[in-house]
Amino acid sequence: MSLLSTVADFLKPAPPLDPSLRKALDRVAELVDPMLKAAPGFEKHLSGPVEYALGYCDGLVGALPGPIDINRKAFADDPLVHALFATADDIDQMLGRSQAVRDYLTEPCSWDSDYFYAMFAARRQQKKQLGMAQQGDVIRNDVPQLVLFFSGHTLIEPNCQLQATLDALRCKALESLLHTFHAHVQALRSEREGLRADVSVERAHLTVLRGSSGGHAREVGTRHLAELDARLRHTAESLMPDHLLDALAEYLRAPEQALHLTPVSITVDRQGVVTEDGSDDSNVHTLNFPELTARDRRLHLAMLARISRDEALEAVEMVRDQQHRFMLI
Repeated sequence: MSLLSTVADFLKPAPPLDPSLRKALDRVAELVDPMLKAAPGFEKHLSGPVEYALGYCDGLVGALPGPIDINRKAFADDPLVHALFATADDIDQMLGRSQAVRDYLTEPCSWDSDYFYAMFAARRQQKKQLGMAQQGDVIRNDVPQLVLFFSGHTLIEPNCQLQATLDALRCKALESLLHTFHAHVQALRSEREGLRADVSVERAHLTVLRGSSGGHAREVGTRHLAELDARLRHTAESLMPDHLLDALAEYLRAPEQALHLTPVSITVDRQGVVTEDGSDDSNVHTLNFPELTARDRRLHLAMLARISRDEALEAVEMVRDQQHRFMLI
């Protein structure tokens, strides 16, 4: 390649960004810090890391199992659904109390299909109890048991089109990453304000010591002030736009540290009692599901669910009627 061609390629304007990447960069500035967008090289520095993070979120959502039906029939037939809820009535309570489901059912698009899709999430819990169990030929009622159950059942991004739900979940995944980094920035700002206050107090203390004869105390105070000043400068530099861009780019190149799925396998009976025995007993099943670790660091079972619109409507009306009767009482 000639020198002239090399120079021409160098001067050639960069190709326009993909619309999805452009939208993601806008969300970065909006959720992390609006000042970042004004920093030199914002798009050039973050385009690659953001594109990588988008690909990671796409793979994360694509790894979600399902969609599986969540209804009374599934509660009776599907061991996983049976383990997720204490009773079949709890499915109706989840649907009826879900604000996301209520909002979705008021939209005209909810009538485009008899079913809708959403991400189902719940927190895995375990408790110890004494229960009945057969040990050899003897049935005992004081056997220590570990019982599996789930709480905090949640439906996220309901939509009659599965692809629309998946697209929305990818956006949610990126936003979760950005919220986590924003929390880090907020922690740095709080640290900076605290150090500023500590520096002011230490300077005032040194002013008092200079008027006294405490030479050793002044020396100790001077060293402490120098340490506080150094920490304050380091924290303040970390909050400069160019440093934030570097830190954010590094963070987005390793998103699995803040957002990932972990496979879980647990063998339980129909009462939810955890067992190590994978026998041929028809009441014992091995449940396989992923748990999502997100920005609050709590683990949530996560999977795609398919739900009947009519059953959801009935559940919403039932819960509204219960709430109305409760208010009257």
